[in-house]
Amino acid sequence: MAKVRSPPLRDAVREAEKNGAELVSGKTVKNHFSRMSAIWSELVLRDLAPKNPWANWSFDLTQKTNRRAWSEDELRTLLTSKWLGRIFPERSYRGIVRVALYTGMHLGEICNLRNEDIEVLNGIPCFHIRPHTVKIDGKIWEWSPKTSAGTRIMPIHSKLLEKGILEEFRNSGPYFFSELPISNFGVRCANFELIFSKHKRRLNLPTQVIFHSFRHLVSTVLRNQDSHIRELWIDSLLGHEATHKNQGTTQYTSAIYLQNLQWVVEVITYPDDIANW
Repeated sequence: MAKVRSPPLRDAVREAEKNGAELVSGKTVKNHFSRMSAIWSELVLRDLAPKNPWANWSFDLTQKTNRRAWSEDELRTLLTSKWLGRIFPERSYRGIVRVALYTGMHLGEICNLRNEDIEVLNGIPCFHIRPHTVKIDGKIWEWSPKTSAGTRIMPIHSKLLEKGILEEFRNSGPYFFSELPISNFGVRCANFELIFSKHKRRLNLPTQVIFHSFRHLVSTVLRNQDSHIRELWIDSLLGHEATHKNQGTTQYTSAIYLQNLQWVVEVITYPDDIANW
């Protein structure tokens, strides 16, 4: 069998630029170099490598794109555009974006929702975001929220229920959004993120808005409402570290606490043309 050779580095970079691949941040590059440097330092100490090629690099992290929430006009451009993706159907795209609009969940949290993570607690339909292990075709896939605060209960917005999100996507398989493929590295959101970024660029939407901007949007909507929403409830909803740690996840089983969270969720509202998309 012929040995498959990877293209030279510069050719790989040119091909990535041609295909519009997303760039990682300078901070991510710095973190990768730091980890590789630690490994190579050990190899040098053991005389297994002549020098550490990952050490003494400088990184200019001052050039940053400030991410922000979607504006209403940008949302209209996004939501009224034609979907050209082929790896997964438009209904999955619409479902995931709708959930993001009314939850502010991370993309990974949405894509890794399982059917068993849809629960009715004290009469309230909820998403249960939590660590889990899924076995598919003999392979084990593990996933967990980014932080311990990410493990949380989120009442499902009435607009999502009205749009039939549960009836449309609930299925007999493990995952709620079952049509998303799993990447070779076990990441369910990787393909969606790549295609969403290409879709956004095709619409000439600014670089300051990405999928994570739905999270900024929900946070902004909640904080701009004159509804006397407690910061603790917003933290709980978005999976931020609670400002009052003595009122943590142990209260998720409380009917009163769930009612408060449901009230906060229902504060998330949009103009009719966006809400009825």
